Parts: sequence; C-alpha cells; structure tokens
Amino acid sequence: MALDSPKLQTVLADIGSGLLQLPDFQREWKWDDQRIRELIATVTLDYPLGVVMTLETGGKKPFRPRTLTGAESGRSTAPDLLLLDGQQRLTSLYQALHLNQPVRTTDERGRELERWYYVDIVKAVGSSTDRDEAIVSVPRDRVLRSDFARRVQLDLSSRTLECQARHFPLSIVFDSNKVTAWQREFVLLDEANWDLWAKFEHGILHNVRSFQIPMIKLAASTTKDAVCSVFERVNTGGVPLNVFELLTATYAGDSEYELTHGDYYRLPDAWHDIKKGLTTSYPVFGRTEQGVDDGLSSSDFLQAVTLVSTWERKRERPSMAVSCKRRDLLNLPLEDFIRIAPRVASAFEWVGDFLSEQLIVRHADLPYRTQLVPMAAVRAILLDDEAEDPGTRELLTRWYWCGVLGEMYGGATESRFTRDVEQLIAAVRGESHGSSMSSTRTGLPDTIMEAAFLADRLDTLTTRNSAAYKGIYALLVKQGAVDWYHSEGPLTASALIQHAVAIRQVFPKHWLARNFPDDNRGNSIVNKTPLSYRASKSLIGSPSSYLKVLAREAGTRPEWFDDVVTTHVIDPATLHEDDFDAFYADRSARLVQLVNEAMGKRTVFRAESDR
Repeated sequence: MALDSPKLQTVLADIGSGLLQLPDFQREWKWDDQRIRELIATVTLDYPLGVVMTLETGGKKPFRPRTLTGAESGRSTAPDLLLLDGQQRLTSLYQALHLNQPVRTTDERGRELERWYYVDIVKAVGSSTDRDEAIVSVPRDRVLRSDFARRVQLDLSSRTLECQARHFPLSIVFDSNKVTAWQREFVLLDEANWDLWAKFEHGILHNVRSFQIPMIKLAASTTKDAVCSVFERVNTGGVPLNVFELLTATYAGDSEYELTHGDYYRLPDAWHDIKKGLTTSYPVFGRTEQGVDDGLSSSDFLQAVTLVSTWERKRERPSMAVSCKRRDLLNLPLEDFIRIAPRVASAFEWVGDFLSEQLIVRHADLPYRTQLVPMAAVRAILLDDEAEDPGTRELLTRWYWCGVLGEMYGGATESRFTRDVEQLIAAVRGESHGSSMSSTRTGLPDTIMEAAFLADRLDTLTTRNSAAYKGIYALLVKQGAVDWYHSEGPLTASALIQHAVAIRQVFPKHWLARNFPDDNRGNSIVNKTPLSYRASKSLIGSPSSYLKVLAREAGTRPEWFDDVVTTHVIDPATLHEDDFDAFYADRSARLVQLVNEAMGKRTVFRAESDR
C-alpha cells in the first residue's frame, strides 16, 4: 500500500484519458446540485477533501473497468488505477471543472437538472465563511430565472455577460488559454477589475490549480476478498458492497472467456434468466412488494454453486474444505459457475416442488430462505436415482422440519451449510463422516440430532418473525386443514393464494380483550389457524356464536361443520363452550404432537430441559 498526493488537475486528466477508471461493481454517480456546490467551495478554500483509495491494476484486469460518468471517451484505454473510494467526489469535480458541458445532476427533491458552475468573484474574495454562497449553478442556457421563470435573475449566456456579472466559469479553470482570454476581457471592462482579478487569482484559482488529492494505492497483488473488505469499510456512500456485484465485475474482466467468446460474461443477465425461470413456476422464490429478494437472492444461488464446487474439489483433494464463505464466493472460478449453475438452477426447481408438497408456496410463508441453500446444493450433487429414493425424501423432509421447528437456521449459517451438505450426502450414500460425534454415531446430520422444540415455545410464537411460527402454520395446512368458508376440501397450494389464506385468531381479539384482559396467550400460534379472508369476516363475537354463522354460510349442519373445525387440530367442544383455557391446553398438546411427527422426535418440556 502506498500513499500519494497528486494534483487535482492530474487526477481529472487521468479520469478523462481513462487511466483512472472504476471497477464495474461501483454503483452509479448520484450527487445532487447542493453537494456539488459545497464540494467545489471546499476545493476553492483548499480545505481537506478526504482520502481517496485506488487499486493498481499491474496491467491486468482484476475486474471489468468502466469510466467515470462523463469520461466515456477513455473507454478504449486500459486503466492503471481503479477507484475504490471517492467516486462521488471525483466524478463531481471532473464534470464541473474539467468537462466543457453542463453537469447532469438533481435538485434536493431528486428532479433532474443540467447545471454549469460559476464562482461569484466579489463574494469569493471576501470572507471565507461566505464561500458556499459564492459558488453558483445555472441552467444549461446559463440564464438563472425566478418568479416562475418570468424574471431573469442572472444571465451568463456569453463571456461578456459573465465578465459584466463578475462570475467566473469553473468549467475552464484548467484551460490556461481560455482563462487568459476571459481575464483579458474581464480587466478591460473596468480598471478596478485588475485588483479584483489579482485577489481572485491568488486566493481562489491558485487553490484550485494546486489542490492535491490524498490517494491510497493498493497493490495489484491485493486479494479480491481484501478489496471487498476495504471497499465496505471505506466506502463513503454507506451502501455495503454485494458479493454478486464484485463477482459481476470479476467475471466481466475474465480475458480468457472474452477471448474465446468474443464478449465478456454478463453475470446479471445469467442470474436474471435463472431467477425469472424459477419465479415463474415457483412464487415462493419471488420478491416482496418492496422488491427485496426474500424468496431467493443472488447470494443464495452463488452460495449453493460454491458449495457444490468446493464439495467436488474436496473429492479430488481431501485436504480442501467444503465452504461457502465470502472468500470462497469471490474465488469461485467462472468456468465452475458456468458448469454448475444449470445443475443448481434445476436443483432449486426440485426444492420448489418440495416446498409445494409442504404447502409452502408464498415467500411470505417461507420459514427460512437460508435453509434452501444447502438443500439445493445436496440435490445438485446427488444422482437422480439417489434423490428420488423414498428414503432420501424421508431424510430430507425430516431434516427440513428439524431445521425449521428447531430454529437452526437463524444467525450465522455458513458452517451449518457445510456440515449439512456433507452429512446429508454421507447419510444418503451410507458413508461415514466424522465432522461431529453425533453424526458419526448415528449417521444423521447434526441439524436433526441437535434440533429441539420446547413445548412452552408455543407461548412465545406470536409473529412471522419466527421460523417455527411459519413452520407450524405450514404444518396445519399440510395435515389437511379445511377452510371454514370455502369448505369444499383441504386447502391446496392454489387455494392459499386464491382465497387469501392467512393466520387468523380462533378466539377473536376483541372477545379476548373483554374476557381475558392482559392475557398474551391470544397472540400465540396456539390461538391461530389458517383461514381465508372471507372466513375471517365471520369471526365476530364468541366462537360459539360465529361457528353457527359459519355453518349456516357453508350450508351444512352444525355437527357436520364440527368435522371441518377438527381439521385444524382443534376440539370443537372447547369452542362451543367458549372455554379459552380448555381450548388453549388441548390445542397446545395437539400442536406438540404435530411438531413431534414432523421432527421425528419427542418435544422437550421445560422440566426435562432443566435437568
């Protein structure tokens, strides 16, 4: 690592020529007009601008480079440096001080603007505390208007008008011929301008021309993992660097691929096609309304590919480790990604089918997104006949529900990914695996052996923030729950979406507030069940009263409707009697049994866990 302090003029020239470019993982430049004016004021005052950070290329392409916004003419140049931190500042200065064209920026409301930047000479040579006010921006036509554009406030549309208004155009500050021509016309207007120009040149122009940029240069030998880490620590934009973005730039810079195919590899396009194919068939992999990848993210997919890649490499070299930490993703060879990605995409389709069988069809109902990563990796590794073997399906189903109901996939998960992949593959193939004493002794993955469900956990499962909450909801649907309004048969994947099925309270909130004030049990999963939106409209008053309404709406006899209620693992008698205590105790026991069957093990009660 080296520290340098090149002049601003040199840095801007390198940007224009393409010697200084961005790694393609950098996001777009987006500073607004006010921040640009404040930045220019800082330079004219010769105040510290902050250190920028670059990466030496060493004549190679560690990442696909791209020019800074406005410097597109330098695209054909192979860069010497890649800018890791300082894009917003240097792009703003390059466009405002170096280009002979207006800067395309935004106002404080995000509306697009085109602006030229000037220095009000009279204000600039005054107190330094007024420097922000001395930096002026005007529209593309260089005419600043007010009163809804009916009055011209400042006209700088010609050099003569600039000189008369005593506003110096910053776009020519580094062009000595243009500065000289501007100065000549300025001082000829008025003899008093000689002294004013002398003060301006000494106190303002000199600062800009001599301004230095503190620059840290990372050696070309710096690892990608270190580059990623450094970028995240120093990036002043406040947006963490996504590994997918870094790999995008890495793969795009793969010269061997570009030489063979005549173009660079576009990872985002490949991922878009994969994601589109998956979400078309499996909504559970889709996005939320806010656009977040809650169903399946690019990082999830990369982790699954990396698990398969490192598993294969370990088979060839046992000393290697199966892993999918960030450094492993960053070191994933492009050839491995191209080779393995189709298998992993197919594996996620298999996972989608598995989730559909568990009646988990919407991303909002997915207990753990992370648990899908090792499952897809395992399916990508297994042969078709191994994956479709009933014993394999039974093992994976038990493993899945132990992970969900035992809440094993919260927090850091990379080490569990690795263990589960290796141990599940070994269990399917009857191989020994010594990663832990429990898995070696039983032949079962640690996730199955370590998972435990405490009976009183039911009392605290109150929101979708818990995987176990969503898991029990899914189990209720899977075991055959029939809707209380659309009672033609057990809920199906299509019915869940068509009838807007969601968690609804069995003993309604208002009834509980009157009869059991300050009792938090009403929010527990014990008092909730999957029902359609239409059914929920009839859940008014006491259970004994709304059951009669629902039976009448369904056109069935009350005693027959009790059979429908029973499909929700509920004793209808407790509802007819409006006995919340009896209902809660009975349904808790029934849900515990449901959990036991899914996990293939007995639920632990608090007294036992304290021993």
